[in-house]
Amino acid sequence: MDDRVRPHGEHLPIVLTCGERDFAVEQPEAVFGPAGAEAGADTGRQDFLAALEAHRGQRVPHRETSPDDPGIIGYTSGTSGRSKGALVLQRGLAANAQMLKVLRGYGPDSAIFALAPVFHITGFVCLFLAAVAAGARLVLNGRFEPATALALFRTERPTYMAGPATAYLALLAHPDFQGDEFDSFDEIMSGGAPLPEGVVRRFEDRTGYYIGQGYGLTETTAQCIVVPRGLRAPVDPDSGNLSCGLPLASTVVRVLDDEGAPVGPGEVGEICVRGPMVVREYINNPEATAREIPDGELHTGDVGFMDADGWVFIVDRKKDMINASGYKVWPREVEDVLFTHPAVQEAAVVGVPDDYRGESVAAFVTLHRGAQATEREIIDYCREHLASYKAPRTVTFIDELPKTASGKVLRREIRADAAESADAAEPVDAAESAPGAGA
Repeated sequence: MDDRVRPHGEHLPIVLTCGERDFAVEQPEAVFGPAGAEAGADTGRQDFLAALEAHRGQRVPHRETSPDDPGIIGYTSGTSGRSKGALVLQRGLAANAQMLKVLRGYGPDSAIFALAPVFHITGFVCLFLAAVAAGARLVLNGRFEPATALALFRTERPTYMAGPATAYLALLAHPDFQGDEFDSFDEIMSGGAPLPEGVVRRFEDRTGYYIGQGYGLTETTAQCIVVPRGLRAPVDPDSGNLSCGLPLASTVVRVLDDEGAPVGPGEVGEICVRGPMVVREYINNPEATAREIPDGELHTGDVGFMDADGWVFIVDRKKDMINASGYKVWPREVEDVLFTHPAVQEAAVVGVPDDYRGESVAAFVTLHRGAQATEREIIDYCREHLASYKAPRTVTFIDELPKTASGKVLRREIRADAAESADAAEPVDAAESAPGAGA
């Protein structure tokens, strides 16, 4: 990053970024075939170098902006349905970047590693924009690859990073991992996806570093709830759920029941957020805006609770609840137990159709390199730690869980695959897994 500080109002140069294909001039026959080429069809693509030359010397004119001006259009990850374009305001970008700078103690001596990709709201706001706000050094690594990241830790000596739990699991599982690669860090955080307490313990045992956590969505311009620096998040004694943190300054978090009424401490409901970081609307989608951001309060679709001290616990996505013979099963509660099994590297739990129960619990797991476990062992382990109706009836071992480019597990793909094979699957001791059997 340039050490010089530009005077306020000075025009900035235009910077164009591109990929390799932008240098390839696309011929009409490659798009339209020989007939289209003969007719003089236009592909609509300009030669990149010609376009670059045409804009040489031009500068972006400075203009004043207000906090309520649009900043970016952030597209939701679409893990549970079609992606929506959220209109993120300038005030949301500025508020969260500045809060990260203050809460995390960023400064010119900080080196922030972009573990979360900068096309994702976490990487863009919590890493890139926060580094700009603090004048900190930003360490970019391109597409995440564990060996490359571990090498960069040794050479670039970053002091902070944040990313999904799946990235930390991949780092721990890589054969080049030694543990001392993290010695330069002041703080390590997780965001963008749920963080199981078992992963935190595993990482701390092997590196000596505690992973903090933050919670947010594209619609909250990344963060709205975080574990403050120097604190450890509490674990719910009943479910083993790790708290995602405390609400940020100027943020109001409410937990509402199905009728929209607030619930008390420890009671489960939908997490709703109001604050300067909440987006204004979904572009070209007034129905979704009215349904999910009524009067400027975001209804997140996440189910959770708040304890008496204000710590927020996310139970799961509302749409992901499994209804097994009328009993509610939250996939994350089962996943949290699976992550504590010594052979399990990653896990995802979904509901699959069941003629008798309506839905049954199915687990998909990947094992650590060289580890072994059977379906029977995994199911018995879950029954030791959960009511038997919550334990998986089937366990499928796979090489890798499907994920988005930002590291979130795609439960909808797993659910679709599980539904296709549900009829052919033979559950282990199905009679024993009826609700009420066992502890």
